[in-house]
Amino acid sequence: MRIHRHLGAAVAAAALAALTVLPASADSPSVLTYGGVGGSPVAVGDQLTAALQSGTVATLYSTSDGGTGVQCSTSSFNATVTSNPSAPGTAVETLGSQTFDNCTAVNIPGVMDVSSITVDNLSYTNNVSDASGNPVTLSPGSTGPIQTTINLDTLLGSVSCTYQASPSSLSGTTDNTAQAISFANQSFTLSSGPGTCFSAGYFTASYGPVQDTSQAGSPAVYVN
Repeated sequence: MRIHRHLGAAVAAAALAALTVLPASADSPSVLTYGGVGGSPVAVGDQLTAALQSGTVATLYSTSDGGTGVQCSTSSFNATVTSNPSAPGTAVETLGSQTFDNCTAVNIPGVMDVSSITVDNLSYTNNVSDASGNPVTLSPGSTGPIQTTINLDTLLGSVSCTYQASPSSLSGTTDNTAQAISFANQSFTLSSGPGTCFSAGYFTASYGPVQDTSQAGSPAVYVN
């Protein structure tokens, strides 16, 4: 009887130890991590930045196949993480800045150069999901629609063309291989500007690696 009591106590202790260990090892990572998939959680308030992926350009063309428009060899963004729940789920970021430089006009009659491109009505809200395909949704904030103003140098002087996202949000994806976020052929319509401006735009750009500049060494960010 004494042996059986000792054996029962040992089994109960082992079961208790297993219950103590299993929850910790089964914890889900956050939607956004740095240092690798399943790595350290990106903290709320951290700053995320990225430039265009090497060898790519950002474009806003009049059709999804090209045509007339503008292309930029330099672009970057900065976003602040406002929510990063455990996976599965959706992390939320606030896009505070986005810049475009070294831009040129492509096949726009009478246009010699692109003097500037400005992203208006910031900040925007970026939802990053770990659902199938790692979808991203960039939505307008409280200050107005997703909008960009392109200033063109023409033979007759400078003109401004303002484009708004249509529909109101942009859809993209993330990629853990390159730690990138990409948008392909996202539709914009001309909201103001003279006949020199192309009447519609399709935005394409891929940014990466996305880095958490609030952490030492600015590690790349992954979606779990």
